[in-house]
Amino acid sequence: MKQKSIAAVTLGCKVNYAETSTIVDMLVCQGWQFKSIDEEAELIIIHTCAVTAEAERKSRQQIRKIIRNHPGSRVGVIGCYAQLDPERIASIEGVSFVLGTNDKFVNHWYQYDVSPENTLPLVMVSPVDKSGKAHPACSMLCQPEKGRTRAFLKIQDGCSFGCAYCSIPLARGFSRSVPLSAILERAHKIADAGYREIVLTGINIADYRDGSIGFAALLKHLEKIDVNRIRIGSVEPQLLDEELIDTIAVSGKIMPHFHLPLQSGSDRVLRAMGRHYDTTLYRDRLVRAVSSIRGCAVGADVMVGYPGETESDFLDMCQFIGELPLAYLHAFTCSIRPGTRLFREIAARHSVRVPSDVTASRSARLGVLGEKIEKRFAGSFIGCRMKVLFEESTVLSGGTLRWSGYTGNYLRVSVDIGIDTLSCIVRGEEHEVLIEGFGDGLHLQARLLS
Repeated sequence: MKQKSIAAVTLGCKVNYAETSTIVDMLVCQGWQFKSIDEEAELIIIHTCAVTAEAERKSRQQIRKIIRNHPGSRVGVIGCYAQLDPERIASIEGVSFVLGTNDKFVNHWYQYDVSPENTLPLVMVSPVDKSGKAHPACSMLCQPEKGRTRAFLKIQDGCSFGCAYCSIPLARGFSRSVPLSAILERAHKIADAGYREIVLTGINIADYRDGSIGFAALLKHLEKIDVNRIRIGSVEPQLLDEELIDTIAVSGKIMPHFHLPLQSGSDRVLRAMGRHYDTTLYRDRLVRAVSSIRGCAVGADVMVGYPGETESDFLDMCQFIGELPLAYLHAFTCSIRPGTRLFREIAARHSVRVPSDVTASRSARLGVLGEKIEKRFAGSFIGCRMKVLFEESTVLSGGTLRWSGYTGNYLRVSVDIGIDTLSCIVRGEEHEVLIEGFGDGLHLQARLLS
């Protein structure tokens, strides 16, 4: 019997990447061969995103592209978009099956094929989980990804906060956590597979809870894993409490870097969004974190063009952001998602959309502010000694090898060494460097010290 083979394309968040890897791992462990998308795999799965209308459009575009470029492959579509709009996906000619949030972890669905007997795509989309435990997921273990030093580890899924604009509860359900034992089991396997950094993923990771174990306690358990680094993702401002800050501050493994979603710097808009904090709380938690955690890099996610946002609201946000000790800014345009409270408010004319040209102008202005913030933070480390976990190298003209990687606070750093000498850098190793200035873009250039 010919060996089955699988390739995968993942769109969207780090949770999707961790889940894709777990699904591929599940099939590889059963004898399937894992191939790159450039090879001709018998099955290609596409893990979709639905956080914005643009994400859905890109998902459809990718599905059609894969079908066109790989006519001999079965194509299965999974993920949040598959959960929210399965019939639209199934109507795309060439799709073999569509699996929802829960169903994508059931291995026998991946055997399905459209045939003379099965003329229609398989659509398996169960209701999202409202309770119970989240399905574990992490980077590949049966066949570790070549050249990767960093592995994703999912600890939590879904969200119960109910922000007006967010479709995540519709696609993934309420907040649920992976059991501590399952997390630690996978963390040990990640270390054994050779990964040197674990990146914790989830939809609302600081909402983690398994019995009496909260997020800070989980981090303390993970510090015992034999890896160099543990990196956390996005932490909701109201969950960034003293225990969590102090845990990161005293740790030798938990990296001083995370996202602190802001969404708006206007208290009026934050209330309209249904966020669970105001600008005063946000500032207080952020300032305490960067004051307590040495070299801490905190990035903010902000939404522009929220319905009802006035020019005054926007200017308040810009002033507020400009005064914060942030490391970088991620600005995105509000997308009104079907099924959300915001969608109903717009339909009932309780909220008014911001004109697209106004939104585009505000987004561009935030982009300029974000670049200024990022340059200010990165530039503050010029002249400093820092440790870099090196991940990749490229050969430059003139007999030079450029190695690049990330500091603990996620600054991208490059060092150049002679290609004719014995390389003293090995992928996955940490080395101390002296930051000398800016290289390409806002990346830093350094000199190797060890």
